[in-house]
Amino acid sequence: MSDNSQLKVVLCWHMHQPDYRGPEQSDFQLPWVYLHAIKDYADMASHLENSPGARAVVNFAPVLLEQLEDYALQIGKWLKNGSLIRDPLLAALAGPGLPLDQETRRDLISDCQRANEKHLINRFDNFQRLVEMAGWIESSPGDSMYFSDQYLADLLVWYHLAWMGECARVNDIRIGSLEKKGKGFNTEDRRRLVEAIGDLVSGIIGRYRILAESGRVELSVTPYAHPIVPLLLDFGSARDAMPEVNLPEADIYPGGEPRARWHIRKGNEVFERHFGFRPKGCWPSEGAVNSETLRLMEEEGFRWAASGQQVLHNSLKAANDQTVEDNWVHKPYRMGEGRLNCFFRDDGLSDLIGFTYGDWHADHALANFIQHLETISAATDGDEHRVVSVIMDGENAWEYYPRNGCYFLEALYQRIAEHPGLELTTFSDVLNRQTSVADSLQELVAGSWVYGTFSTWIGNRDKNRAWDMLVEAKRAYDTKMAEGALDAQTQEALKLQLARCEGSDWFWWFGDYNPGDTVSDFERLFRLHLTKLYELLGIEPPVYLSKVFAIGSGDPSLGGVMRQNV
Repeated sequence: MSDNSQLKVVLCWHMHQPDYRGPEQSDFQLPWVYLHAIKDYADMASHLENSPGARAVVNFAPVLLEQLEDYALQIGKWLKNGSLIRDPLLAALAGPGLPLDQETRRDLISDCQRANEKHLINRFDNFQRLVEMAGWIESSPGDSMYFSDQYLADLLVWYHLAWMGECARVNDIRIGSLEKKGKGFNTEDRRRLVEAIGDLVSGIIGRYRILAESGRVELSVTPYAHPIVPLLLDFGSARDAMPEVNLPEADIYPGGEPRARWHIRKGNEVFERHFGFRPKGCWPSEGAVNSETLRLMEEEGFRWAASGQQVLHNSLKAANDQTVEDNWVHKPYRMGEGRLNCFFRDDGLSDLIGFTYGDWHADHALANFIQHLETISAATDGDEHRVVSVIMDGENAWEYYPRNGCYFLEALYQRIAEHPGLELTTFSDVLNRQTSVADSLQELVAGSWVYGTFSTWIGNRDKNRAWDMLVEAKRAYDTKMAEGALDAQTQEALKLQLARCEGSDWFWWFGDYNPGDTVSDFERLFRLHLTKLYELLGIEPPVYLSKVFAIGSGDPSLGGVMRQNV
């Protein structure tokens, strides 16, 4: 039972993968949607289902929902009538045959090593040995012909077994029997594994919908293709937190506000089609906000949004002549006299889960986490609006934990739910119980959850070049659309193709501090999508789209998929 004397705690998990489909929704270029589905989205649902006191907010990016649906349909058709699966890695696992050409086989061997070495490879002796054998290919690529079909089949099976979520590993007899067999997997074994993958992927959306309908979870959404909305509205907003930043040559993103509204409305449309209702809350892509972004979200019907702690800190300092009151982050704020409330991420607690606790024993991690919450509770005692917002990536952290974080997550929900001074809740429930108006902010200093700036998406040479390429394509798009000669079907295809080009993930990965192979994946796909946009417009694509413009050489913490606020 809720108690106003308790400290309210919201755990918000953001589920997002970029749109990995090639132009015209062709083959999936990377397998991360279905791999995270069988490991992270399924496990998180299980923890919420199996923990009676668990409450959480789960945010889904609409392009992730579409891709989950796409995979479920493809796997179902393959199982029913053998239709080709449009993901090279999953198709190779499904078979029944295996690729014959050596280049494809080498690529598959390389792809099957893209996993956390400590927790996904070395955990399984059979898989570890297969990966050690694969090292030979890297030193003698011309000798890959000596690797048999049986080796490749076993490597594919073990790669997918290693990525399997812990709840399926414990409860699905198909997974247990394959792990017990260990080697010599045949066509029937591979089919059973694909069936298990299909069951997990196809069940994700329905499971979260049931959790939402039962009141265990609040579901929220992100604008459709995960764009950085403040940058669509105004490149200059980046200077709020980075006055000296170098911006793209283009002054603005043309027609940015209509495009921002389109992403918000399209996101709501996709969300409602999958879950049956309109969400009350929004995690703006990467927590990227400015005052205009929140005003747009209020106009589009949202009741709450969320962002990063540093955004609030910068805004309070600007409004109060560099002074910030105690416990400023642990409550919601309104924009001016508006109705929308914005919650702000507790960076310290969120980053402990994302970057630190994976190396700790679960009991010690939870004792530390609860102690932090108790300290916050004592410091905020008597504040009706107090709430701790723990907001983080819901998928990428867990491969750095033993057993996909199952010990930690089970204990996390249980310990908070059982604590007499703490209450697990959701953002909407926090607002429903308010009896007075939250504090207001007249203006926000624009920024994101990453460092409180937009430096991850603009300001670097390669990021700025990508924006200028996108601006040129958008101007061509605007010209063609204004001519009025395109039929409705072509116009809709163009809107979707432009949206894919506007996603934030391209810009995240551009920059030489990111790992080269990942930069290459995203750089190539970005150019493919821009090229397709020009083709749909009936315009010859610029020559520069055939040339590589971004090359990474870095090795950031956790592979670059997350950023720690330090």
